[in-house]
Amino acid sequence: MKIKSFDRREELLEAALEEFASKSYEEASLNNIIKNAGISKGTFYYHFRDKQDLYLTLLQSLVDVKMEFLERRLKGYVHNEDLSIFENLKLQARFGVELAKEQPKYYLLGLMFRREKGSAIYEKAMNLFDDTSETYFDGMVEKAITRGDFREGISASFAKKMIAFLLYRANEFIDISGSTADFDLTLREFDELIDFMQSGLGNK
Repeated sequence: MKIKSFDRREELLEAALEEFASKSYEEASLNNIIKNAGISKGTFYYHFRDKQDLYLTLLQSLVDVKMEFLERRLKGYVHNEDLSIFENLKLQARFGVELAKEQPKYYLLGLMFRREKGSAIYEKAMNLFDDTSETYFDGMVEKAITRGDFREGISASFAKKMIAFLLYRANEFIDISGSTADFDLTLREFDELIDFMQSGLGNK
């Protein structure tokens, strides 16, 4: 899914990114986006069916940005199967913070999208993009259970819910906005958050 080339294409993308990265899908205003992009409604509707069409196109751009970033970041990286789930989470947090530093608005868009979970637009996007992140996360937790990374009595279901809850809401107490963030501090705070998870869930 790609946006057809037209005058003020970049302005439309930027205006949409500003709106959807700071507001939920329902709260985001298509009128604001069109106004801030400096285009007419006629121009917009010539290229897009509606707000949903624009939002899904922007999410595709997010997927492309993330994949390009990870391809660059993972070049030469050798995955260590011996890392615990908590060590892997620290590594992924570092990648996330680096992405936030490089592409702050797209990073915030991703955070806002996660909050849409359970909504119709979330399901639509997940079906459209065939996202494998949740499957990967489930597999990582299952492997951690098998490896003995969690203390006795911690179920896979509880571990998934707790880790996902803390990570998805981390931006509420860790500054990862990309504009004013101290990224060294952010990494230390993520490490502290994951250490906190390990103290409650980990096999000491």
